[in-house]
Amino acid sequence: VQLQASGGGLVQAGGSLRLSCAASGLTFSNFDMGWFRQGPGKEREFVSAIRKYAGTTFYADSVKGRFTISRDNAKSTLYLQMNSLKPEDTAVYYCAGRQTGILSTIRNVAHYNVWGQGTQVTVSS
Repeated sequence: VQLQASGGGLVQAGGSLRLSCAASGLTFSNFDMGWFRQGPGKEREFVSAIRKYAGTTFYADSVKGRFTISRDNAKSTLYLQMNSLKPEDTAVYYCAGRQTGILSTIRNVAHYNVWGQGTQVTVSS
């Protein structure tokens, strides 16, 4: 089972990036998927998630209206389109998955059991 995140980089404030997370070794469509991030000296925090089957999406208040999560089950790939980036978005971004879990825990780091290696996003002011 593997999640491979990519697409990070250095961008100026106001710019855009698109992160991808390629899954292998699992039935991707059976997994809730999420993006989390960890800034310097900070705990890992929820960014966005998308439910399996219905594709319902969820966002942290700090990124709502700027980030869009999506998934392509045929390609076993998760995406995060990030627009209007701010310096405070600077972090290592991780994709994660879980096969089971109740809706109320979808923002909870501890309720994901499959993790990618992370990709660095740096936003300069």
